[in-house]
Amino acid sequence: MSLAPTQVLATGARTNPAALRIAILGARGIPASYGGFETFAEQLATRLVARGHEVTVYAETGESSVQDTFYQGVRVRYKRRPRWGAASVLAYDCACLWDACRGYDLVYMLGYGAAWACWWPRVFGVPVWINVDGLEWARSKWGRGARLYLRCMEWVTTKAATRLIADAEVIAQRFRQTYPRGAPSSFIAYGAELVEGRQVDPAVLSLWGLQAHRYMLVVARPEPENHILEIIQGHVMHGGDWPLVIVGDVSGATAYQRQLQQHASERVRFIGGIYDGGQLASLRVHAACYLHGHSVGGTNPSLLEALACGNWVIAHDNPFNREVARDAADYFATPEQLARSLDLVVRESDALRHRRAQRARGIVAEHYTWDGITDAYEALMHSECRPRSAAAGTRAP
Repeated sequence: MSLAPTQVLATGARTNPAALRIAILGARGIPASYGGFETFAEQLATRLVARGHEVTVYAETGESSVQDTFYQGVRVRYKRRPRWGAASVLAYDCACLWDACRGYDLVYMLGYGAAWACWWPRVFGVPVWINVDGLEWARSKWGRGARLYLRCMEWVTTKAATRLIADAEVIAQRFRQTYPRGAPSSFIAYGAELVEGRQVDPAVLSLWGLQAHRYMLVVARPEPENHILEIIQGHVMHGGDWPLVIVGDVSGATAYQRQLQQHASERVRFIGGIYDGGQLASLRVHAACYLHGHSVGGTNPSLLEALACGNWVIAHDNPFNREVARDAADYFATPEQLARSLDLVVRESDALRHRRAQRARGIVAEHYTWDGITDAYEALMHSECRPRSAAAGTRAP
């Protein structure tokens, strides 16, 4: 089953106004200050509350007991995350799942690392959806044991969940084909907010000594599957004067990061992680182009945000990126191909840049608005979830 936002606008949840009690787990908490799951949880939860639903987002804390709070009508329920290294995330997810066993009409888990524990709410008759994100087991940051565990959890997910949600049709189709007897898989996209040039201040660029539309931009975690090294190599082959600006925590903590740092120069600038939304939007809007090397995820938030800013996008050639960017991007598989695309960027006219920016924003406006994504989720929730009586569970706050 596949639900794109634009497919449910006419037949969405407005025909069934029953309020649902929904728990969203697997994020660090809201308001968002870290990554894609946190942004997603905030955007979806606040919109569902505005439509009359009761939504709880679970959030991590280092303390043993923290009172629930409210954020824009969403209950934020804190659970302790122990300091157990890599296992701490698993322990935190399990604590959230146990707490959410009763009192909700739907438990929505973001990520499948604790898939085996998703049976707990189901024992009490609560539907459990799992957002499968991308190919988590393929990420290079995991060791051999962790990859084997995550590959097993991928299979467990198809048995433990009542429905799987993927933010890319390619991922949803993979689960349908690989696990035909597993839980049904639906596609509902990730979202982004449109940003126009007049909304951001170009003066921010002076913090890094940059000139508007005279630099190339990368925003990515420094991991091999994001192909930052290949992007640097392509930029060097291109040989132009405009610098390559890389946003991400390249601190030298891993061998791959140290390999990247060897290329640092005036033409290849590592400016660290940037968590101020205004600064990041200004960097995107005023970039000559945005280079996107991600290759193992589904719909990547950074790619959507670049399109929403009207960026000229050059993306790694894989099904995930092509599904999202469509004809609004150029694609590369090798540094040589990237170099040729960068040559075009510096030669093209302002008129072509404007047309490309319009096309990029048009894709977001048609397929990836947060209101449209919420329409799709609400329609699916009403089709599968029924409000339960208060006596059906007592653990919800």
